[in-house]
Amino acid sequence: MFKLSAVTPEKIVFEQDVSSIVAPGALGYLGILTDHAPLITPLVIGRLEVKDISGKESIFFISGGFLEVSNNIATILADAIEKPQDIDIERAKNAEKRARERLAHRNDPGIDVARAEAALQRAMWRQKIASGVK
Repeated sequence: MFKLSAVTPEKIVFEQDVSSIVAPGALGYLGILTDHAPLITPLVIGRLEVKDISGKESIFFISGGFLEVSNNIATILADAIEKPQDIDIERAKNAEKRARERLAHRNDPGIDVARAEAALQRAMWRQKIASGVK
């Protein structure tokens, strides 16, 4: 078991002892177990899986950020971490629609393609996680 803290700029989302986490790293998903080697890595938009010490799994949307692991303490710093039940699916669908409209006009001046692509990714992941799709 190890201590996990997940923090956003607004609040500590959770802080508890866990048996494992699976996080969306920049080079692919990575798993963290007790006694993991020290690590600092960027995280990307995706699905965060946390298994508590009783074996119960919790799923979260994560907007990216950083993961640090050292001495059986893991810390996640992210712009957003959301439980599936806290995700506003209609808002995510509207965000997806807006992002797709921007990307359809990617060659227009003033369109920030990278920002629109990130917004599309966030919207799609929120919908997946809220609906329980793996």
